[in-house]
Amino acid sequence: MKIESVTANKKKEVLEMKSKNIPAIVIIVVLLGVLVSVALAAQDRFTLKAPNGVAFSEIRGYETWQVIAPSEVNDGIKVILGNTVMINAYKEGIPGNGKLFFDGSMIVKIEWSKKQRTLSPPILWRCRTA
Repeated sequence: MKIESVTANKKKEVLEMKSKNIPAIVIIVVLLGVLVSVALAAQDRFTLKAPNGVAFSEIRGYETWQVIAPSEVNDGIKVILGNTVMINAYKEGIPGNGKLFFDGSMIVKIEWSKKQRTLSPPILWRCRTA
């Protein structure tokens, strides 16, 4: 009788320990899934090509390039970016001084179009200023 109660208590303890570990396992699996999807999405960006044929893989690192000229248009935002070599060329007066751009000079124009948000609620009121 005593052996049966000890075995039943051990089984109960094991089940309690397993049930405590399940939420932690679920959280770990979800986090791993999110990390994998983010990594795949980052890789997919470099497979894209602009309408003129330039691939994002050709301008890797553009996220850290300096802004040369931002502009806001009716349908979005446009930004011209230059890499460090291009910025140094501008500082030396190129192209105004008649010299050629340095090897490795790169400039890129990126456009973002406005999109209607589908996940956020619409604005129901507007702030008025006097």
